[in-house]
Amino acid sequence: MTAIAPMLTVARAEALFTSPLATGSHPSHATAEQAIRHAVRTHGGVRGCAADVAGEYGDHPECAAPRMRWARHVVDELYDAGRPRWVLAG
Repeated sequence: MTAIAPMLTVARAEALFTSPLATGSHPSHATAEQAIRHAVRTHGGVRGCAADVAGEYGDHPECAAPRMRWARHVVDELYDAGRPRWVLAG
């Protein structure tokens, strides 16, 4: 079985990853939303954020993995409360 995250969750996490917010911070919903929107604009859309995330994994995997875990945690906590977090695909 494979766990698949919803596309919007992935896009938000990638945008938050590319934002200037500090890894390990606990932003409010408003702060995270502003950082995500700014990152999407700054990086030329969600595809640009995804490309920058991939570049960081290639250049600095030891820093990228903890940052993505943080970004996913923030997104899960702020946006997915009350909804199933994972869809199991067979």
